[in-house]
Amino acid sequence: MSYRDITPPEGGKIGIENGKLNVPANPIIPFIRGDGTGPDIWAASVRVFDAAVTKAYGETRKISWFEVFAGETAKKKFDNWLPDDTVQAFKEYLVGIKGPLTTPIGGGIRSLNVALRQMLDLYVCLRPVQYFAGVPSPVKHPEKVDMVIFRENTEDIYAGIEYAAGSPEAEKMLGFLSENFPKDFAKIRFGTQEAIAGYMKLSSPDHDASKIPVQVGIGIKPVSNVGTIRLVKSAIEYALRFGLKSVTLVHKGNIMKYTEGAFRDWGYAAAERIFGDKVYTWARWERTKKEKGEEAANAEQKAALAGGAILIKDAIADIALQQVLTRPEEFDVIATLNLNGDYLSDALAAQVGGIGIAPGGNINYVTGHAIFEATHGTAPKYADLDRVNPGSVVLSGEMMLRYLGWTEAADLIVKGLNGAIASKRVTYDFARLMEGGTEIKCSEFGDNIIANM
Repeated sequence: MSYRDITPPEGGKIGIENGKLNVPANPIIPFIRGDGTGPDIWAASVRVFDAAVTKAYGETRKISWFEVFAGETAKKKFDNWLPDDTVQAFKEYLVGIKGPLTTPIGGGIRSLNVALRQMLDLYVCLRPVQYFAGVPSPVKHPEKVDMVIFRENTEDIYAGIEYAAGSPEAEKMLGFLSENFPKDFAKIRFGTQEAIAGYMKLSSPDHDASKIPVQVGIGIKPVSNVGTIRLVKSAIEYALRFGLKSVTLVHKGNIMKYTEGAFRDWGYAAAERIFGDKVYTWARWERTKKEKGEEAANAEQKAALAGGAILIKDAIADIALQQVLTRPEEFDVIATLNLNGDYLSDALAAQVGGIGIAPGGNINYVTGHAIFEATHGTAPKYADLDRVNPGSVVLSGEMMLRYLGWTEAADLIVKGLNGAIASKRVTYDFARLMEGGTEIKCSEFGDNIIANM
């Protein structure tokens, strides 16, 4: 492929065949430094990645880094928040990594991160959550948190359709519902002038209700069977690959029966159809209970799990948010829709030290495309101060190396980070909360990780 403003380095291309990556010894990997604190974080992180690869494989393997641009840097260089060259590079070389990006305010691209995910159809947002001993935590037993979230990345609110209150589109949608689905329209509490007038008569009888227009914002959230199936399939395959015991489908299906409830039902059906005896679902338990009684259902589940089957269960989203706090050891893999996954990811990150060390990956397991990324913001007030924690990008790189199959290098990064934290020579966010902690710079923390490999 040809590029307009950037030039790829020498190196090999990552490919995919029958769902398996083919990774050369010198893969070209596009990267975006990021905005705000991004350059500081990247400078520390890339040294960690290169050191881990060298220590694990000597001179036989090496990453050929290919810098591409997005966000404020791209806007300043090319007057474009997301240049075509950048998207093309991620498409061509399959796997990349990025720092935090500023999203433009106002019209145009709603989110650069979302745009990249949608352009490459990165349908899995993979968020592993684990505790590193010594990291300050607000909970008593953060070491019990060790789970992976598969968050659907292309549907739900990220593909949501919204119309502003009072806009012609919203008015047309309200008119459509009123004419064609009057019973459903009646659920919109203040969708008519009469309803507004009735409320104002009760609450503020002296107020002129005619001066309050009908204004209702409209939102539509799409959830599809195919979108659900590919996410749940990926989550179960992950659990099988790493010998995990359960996959929990988190949803709000008790209220949103035909979107989130359908996600649960489609997920159970896909699990049984695709994986057979490798899984045991709560849907199957319910069928056996109905046919033979609860005792028979319990015996069937016990036998299946004893035989090595993975338990596929579900949890209502609000209860799940409580249970990951009170009973985190009961969760291995969570598969969920976009908004639920957003809440769960950040809530769990808080339990193990905050979003500053929370990694993330956006993956299409069919095409092989993947972008690993910092999950925090740009923190512009700390830009160029060499102060912030690089942990989110460092661990995202660890995820990337593991995705490539370079597990020895990935293991070294985890070992190095564990040792660096245990030494209590850490960045300010940890040092201020850690008894006996010594504050060091972002770059020095990178050195400390390398020294502890």
